[in-house]
Amino acid sequence: MPILNVQIMQGHAPAAKATLLKALSQAVVDSIGAPVASVRITLAEVPAEHVIVAGELGKDMALILVDLIAGRTAELKAALIAALNQAACDSLGLSGQDVRVVLHDVPKTDMGVANGLSAAAAGR
Repeated sequence: MPILNVQIMQGHAPAAKATLLKALSQAVVDSIGAPVASVRITLAEVPAEHVIVAGELGKDMALILVDLIAGRTAELKAALIAALNQAACDSLGLSGQDVRVVLHDVPKTDMGVANGLSAAAAGR
């Protein structure tokens, strides 16, 4: 049950944001084999005056924070990071240097899934 919280700069067109959300969702499915029904993504826009990247105020960027049920291999995680980076670059016209992806492994006992069960109780 990958959960993505994405921060981008304000000012991107609605179509670009929709493309980003769809591309990120597909990147999760393609890279780690998660079913699309389990992918959750929220998108937050940050004003330029609230961002500094490499010492440059207002530099366009994307930050993608991902919570995953623990247990995926280092290879799958690397594939996910690469796929999410590429999706952000392709959708928003960013340089890969300005995208960051942070993965958090969440123990199965600490991740809630459908109907109020933990992932462990749901047999995941």
